[in-house]
Amino acid sequence: MLSRLAQQIEHSVPDLTGLKIVTLTVLSVSLTLLGIRETGYLNSPEQVLYDQMVRWSPEAEPDPRLLIISVTEEDLRNQEKWPFSDQVITQLLQRLQAYNPRAIGLDLYRDFPVEPGHNDLKLELQRPNVITIRNIDDLAGTPAPPASPPEQVGFNNIPVDLDNVVRRNLLFAETPDEVLFSFSLRLALLYLAPEGISPQNSDLNPNYLQLGNTTFIPLAPHSGGYHQLDDSGYQILLTYRSPHAIAREITFTEALLGPLDPQWVQDKVVLIGSSAPSLQDRFFTPYSPTLAGNTKMPGVVIHSHMVSQLLDAALGIRPLFQFWPDALEIAWLLAWSTVGGVIGWWFRHPLAIALSLGISGLILIGIGFGGFLIALWIPLATPAFGLIFTLIMVITYQSYDDNRRQKIVMKLLGQNTSPEIAEALWRGRDHLLKAGKLPGIRLTATMLFLDIKGFSTISEKMSPEELLDWLNELLGDITHEVLAKQGIVNKFTGDGVMAVFGVPMTRTHHTEIALDAQRAVHCALGISQLLDRFNQWGRQKNLPHIQMRIGIFTGPVVVGSLGGKDRLEYGVLGDSVNTAARLESCEKERQPTDCRILIADKTLVYLDNQFEVESWGLLALKGKEQMVEVYRVKGNRE
Repeated sequence: MLSRLAQQIEHSVPDLTGLKIVTLTVLSVSLTLLGIRETGYLNSPEQVLYDQMVRWSPEAEPDPRLLIISVTEEDLRNQEKWPFSDQVITQLLQRLQAYNPRAIGLDLYRDFPVEPGHNDLKLELQRPNVITIRNIDDLAGTPAPPASPPEQVGFNNIPVDLDNVVRRNLLFAETPDEVLFSFSLRLALLYLAPEGISPQNSDLNPNYLQLGNTTFIPLAPHSGGYHQLDDSGYQILLTYRSPHAIAREITFTEALLGPLDPQWVQDKVVLIGSSAPSLQDRFFTPYSPTLAGNTKMPGVVIHSHMVSQLLDAALGIRPLFQFWPDALEIAWLLAWSTVGGVIGWWFRHPLAIALSLGISGLILIGIGFGGFLIALWIPLATPAFGLIFTLIMVITYQSYDDNRRQKIVMKLLGQNTSPEIAEALWRGRDHLLKAGKLPGIRLTATMLFLDIKGFSTISEKMSPEELLDWLNELLGDITHEVLAKQGIVNKFTGDGVMAVFGVPMTRTHHTEIALDAQRAVHCALGISQLLDRFNQWGRQKNLPHIQMRIGIFTGPVVVGSLGGKDRLEYGVLGDSVNTAARLESCEKERQPTDCRILIADKTLVYLDNQFEVESWGLLALKGKEQMVEVYRVKGNRE
C-alpha cells in the first residue's frame, strides 16, 4: 500500500524545482530593490554603512603640510568682541607672513569693515597667498571681502547630505557669469604650484579636472551608494584622515601673541577659522556617532580635510574614491540575492540558516570594507537587503509549500488509512518518497482485536451486495468509535478489525501507556453499546442478530513499513499483537454477552481499577507456551 501511496503523493503534489523558485525570487526581489534604489530611499542605509567603514579605517597621521588656527570660546572672551577687528586680523596675517607660508586661508567672513585697521587689512588681503571666502547659498549669499582679488576668493559652502552628515567635497560651482573655485581648492592650488602642478583638462574627459596624474571624476547621481544625488557643481567624495587631529592646531590667541615655531608655518597651508560652538560653524561627520562631547566637527577642520585630500590625490599619496558602473552593481545585487535564495532553499534548520546568513554577511562586509580600503565604494545595504529578503521569501515559500503539500498528502493518505498513520507517514515523508518505506519504531501500545461471531452463518443468509452494505455500516460505526477514543484502525480482516492505541507516537511513560490501555477498554465498551443499538436497528430491518468477541492486550510492538517494494502496509508487529488476537479467539463457546471483552493481566495493571472485571483464570492461548491470566470486562465501575 505504501509504495502506491508514495507514487500517488509524487504525482498529486505539483512541484516547482528549487532552481525555478530561487530564480523567480531573486529576480523579483532584485527588481523591487532596484526600483526602490532609483527613488533614493536606499541612500540612508548605504550611507550608514559607509560611515561605519570610515570609522573602521586606519587613522592617518596628522598632515604636516597644514596648520589650523582656530577661534575658540576662550579667544572670544579674550577679545571681548565678535567679529574681531580688522586690526587684530591684520596683526595675525602679518605675523604669519613673516614665516613664509605657501597659503593662508581666512575662513572668516570679512564682507564689511570692522574698525580699526580696515585699510591695513585690505593690503594684507591682496597678498597673493591669501585666500578669503564667500558664500554662494543663494544670490544674497555673503560676499567676499571687497579688497580680495577674485582669483583669491573661494566659496566655503560645504555640501551636506539629507541626514546632515558631510561626505562630499564641492570643488567648483557655476553662476551664469563664471565658474567659482572652492576655498579648499584655492588653497590646494597655491600649495601645489611650487611643485609644478597646476589644473589641467583630463585626458579621460576634457571636462574633468586633472592635478598631477590624478583625474578628479565628479560624482554622478548614481555614484556608489548615492542615488538621486544632487550632483550640482563639481563634487567628489570626501576622504577623511582622522576623527581627531588632522593637523597641528593652535588657538587664535596663541598664534597672535604666543611663541610660534617658524617650522609650523613655513611652506605650510595655514587655515584660520572658528571652532567655538557658539559661532555654530560645526557639522556632523561620519565620525560623529562615536565622538564624546560635542560630536560636530568645526568647518575649518573640514576644510582642512578637503585640502589634505586634494594634496594627497594630486601628489599620488591617497587615491580618490571610485565607483562601480550600474551594470556591475546590478550583477552584485543579483549575486547576493542568489546567495540568500540558495541558503533559504538548501538549509531547513534554523541554526544552519542563521549560521549561513551570518557567514554570508561577514563575507559581504569583508568585501565591501576591502574595497573601501583601496578607495572603492561598493554598495552594501542593497545587496544585504537582497540577501535577507530573498532568504525570507524562499523560506516563506518553503513553509507555505510544506503546508500545502501536507494538506494534499494528508487528504490523499486519509483516503487509504487512518489520520494518525497518515500523520506518521507525513512526518516520515522523506523516507517514504525516497525509499518507499518507513523505518521501524519500538514502542508500547495496546492492541484491540474484534471479530463478528458466526459471520459465515450470517453471510449465507444475505446476498453479497447486502452483506457488503451491512458490513460497511457496522465497520463504519466501529471505526468512528475507535477514532473517537484516539485509536487507529490498522486493518480490516474481513469481518474483523485490528485497532491500536498508542501509535504512531512513541509511548514510554507509565501514565501514557495507561491512558492508551484505558482508552482501548472504553472503546470496547463503546462498541458493546453500539452493538446493542445496531441489533435493535437490525431487528427492524430483519437483519441477523450478531455477537462480537474483543481481545485487548498491552505490550511492546514495532511499527513501520511491512512488505516488499510491490506492496507495503503500515505494520504493527510483536508477540503482543499475537496475544491480543489469541485473547479474541480463545474460549469461543463462552459468550456471556453479545459483546465479550477479554483482557490479560498485562492490560489490567494499567486500568487503575476503573472497570469492573471478572477473572477467567489462567488460560492456555493458542500458540503460547505460557498460561495467561485472563479477565472479562463487565463494564465501568460506578
